[in-house]
Amino acid sequence: MDGVKRREAILLELESAEKPISASRFAQKFKVSRQIVVGDVALLRAAGYEIIATARGYLLEFEKDKEGIIRKIACQHMPNQTEDELMTIVSLGGEIIDVVVEHPIYGELTGGLHIRTEKEVKEFAESYKKRTASLLSELTGGLHLHTIRCENEDIFKQIKEDLAQKGILYNG
Repeated sequence: MDGVKRREAILLELESAEKPISASRFAQKFKVSRQIVVGDVALLRAAGYEIIATARGYLLEFEKDKEGIIRKIACQHMPNQTEDELMTIVSLGGEIIDVVVEHPIYGELTGGLHIRTEKEVKEFAESYKKRTASLLSELTGGLHLHTIRCENEDIFKQIKEDLAQKGILYNG
């Protein structure tokens, strides 16, 4: 299969995917290297497709189909509190779109998360616990931002209150 057809096939799969698809899975399916898939995705992004890379794989973003509000929250906590932080947000109906830290050399660094369910929180937690890589928040003493999508302001307020009660919401 040539590159053009492979990229069309990647798009078709992403359009119908209910959960992220990893570059390794695409590589296996199309019998190419993972790096070829990463390049294909880069070309698709350059062509204007909103493909998001999460820790669990690629997603095709359809922002126009999403409802609710999007807000940012500042948090600070120890790495062992990460799962509790994320679980608190999703259990109240929030989606964690990303994590953002301010790096002294590179400026703002953003990691796409797109975590919506408790199952996805558990998968993310298992993934970072078994790897040697650090969480982005560890670069900044635990201080970070999350972009959150939720149904309304009341839910967002409840998320902030629950995180504050747990000592996770940053208050300077």
